[in-house]
Amino acid sequence: MKKPEKFIRSVERLIGLLGKGAGYLNLVLIVLIVVDVSLRALFSLTGAWVIELEWHLFAVIFLLGIPYALQQDRHVRVDLFYERFARRDKRLVNLVGTVFFLLPWAVVLLVTGWHYAAEAWRGSEGSPNPNGIPYFFPIKAMIPVAAGLLILQGIATGLTVYFEPDGLDWEWAEDEAE
Repeated sequence: MKKPEKFIRSVERLIGLLGKGAGYLNLVLIVLIVVDVSLRALFSLTGAWVIELEWHLFAVIFLLGIPYALQQDRHVRVDLFYERFARRDKRLVNLVGTVFFLLPWAVVLLVTGWHYAAEAWRGSEGSPNPNGIPYFFPIKAMIPVAAGLLILQGIATGLTVYFEPDGLDWEWAEDEAE
């Protein structure tokens, strides 16, 4: 079977673009927080919508950062034994972890997040605070979107690990170069 390189490259390009975009949203969030704190400290000015916008930006950064962290192999892994494994064993752990843990839980997140976002959409859910953000469903819709992106990246990662000759990939090639 031929390695599905086009799919993998397309997914990784998309996730890379969104992950870097989320990184730039950090700058927007920092500026927003600095302006909010400065106005609050100097002039006692703040708005509920500003604080809620800070939360929403943080949520988008976090949700888009999850598939990007997986792509860059910067996710949390319990390395009690993994770092001592041979390349072939690392490959097996990555493949089993992706197929039996990552993908099923990402599907659960997708389905649950979909219902959560749909409920917010149907009810036109908004801020309970005066002058708050009028609609919450766009941010809640980011949950199933992020889950879908995580599933795509999980499939791309699983395919990459599966089709690698001798289990050698960019992560281990970097380790050997050091």
